[in-house]
Amino acid sequence: MDIREILKRVDHTLLKQSAVWNEIKQICDDGIKYNTASVCIPAAFVKRAKRYVGNNVKICTVVGFPNGYSTTAAKVFETRDAVENGADEIDMVINIGDLKDKNYTGIRNEIMEIKGACRDKVLKVIIETCMLTEDEKIKMCEIVTDTRADYIKTSTGFGGAGASFEDIILFKKYVGSNVKIKAAGGISSIEDAEKFIELGADRLGTSRIVKILKEEEL
Repeated sequence: MDIREILKRVDHTLLKQSAVWNEIKQICDDGIKYNTASVCIPAAFVKRAKRYVGNNVKICTVVGFPNGYSTTAAKVFETRDAVENGADEIDMVINIGDLKDKNYTGIRNEIMEIKGACRDKVLKVIIETCMLTEDEKIKMCEIVTDTRADYIKTSTGFGGAGASFEDIILFKKYVGSNVKIKAAGGISSIEDAEKFIELGADRLGTSRIVKILKEEEL
C-alpha cells in the first residue's frame, strides 16, 4: 500500500498530559508536511493550533477524555467550545458505566446531543473496546449506527490496551453503512497500519507512523 494512502487516514495524535505548545506545533507541522487526515490534540490547544495551521490540516480534539464519565452537559459544553475554537473533528468518550448498566437510552441520547453540538463537524465515538465484552461492543455498533455519528472508534489509548484486528473485524460486521471505523492505540508499524486499513479501518489514531517516516529520513 502506498504510504501516502496510509497517511491520508492518519489522525496524527498527541494527547499526553504534559504536552507543551512546541510539541503541538511540531505535530501540526508534521500533519501539514505528511498530509495526514488531521492532527488530534488536547482541547486547550485547539484555538492556537487552528490559527497556526489555517486550512492546511484539520484539527481534531477529544471530549470527555479519557474516562468518559463527565456529565452529558459537560461534554456538550466541551464540544461547543471546541467547535467555536476551530475544531473540525470531535472524538468523544462514552460513559462506559452506563453501557455496563445497560442504560442504552442514556448513551444514545448523549451521543445525539453531542452530535448536535458538533454542527456540521465530524463526530467519532470512542467506546474503549478493551473494557467491553463482545456483546457490549456489538450493542455500541448498533447505537452508534442509530445516532448517525460519523465514526466508531476503538480506544482512547489510555485504557490499558488499544486497537485490535479482531475489533475492526467485529465493527465492520455490525456497524451500518453510514458509520466509518477508527482504530486507535498501539498502532506501532506501517505493517499494522496496512492491516487495519485492509480490515476496514477508515482512520488510524497514531503518532508512530509519522515518527517512522521521519526516522527513515535521517
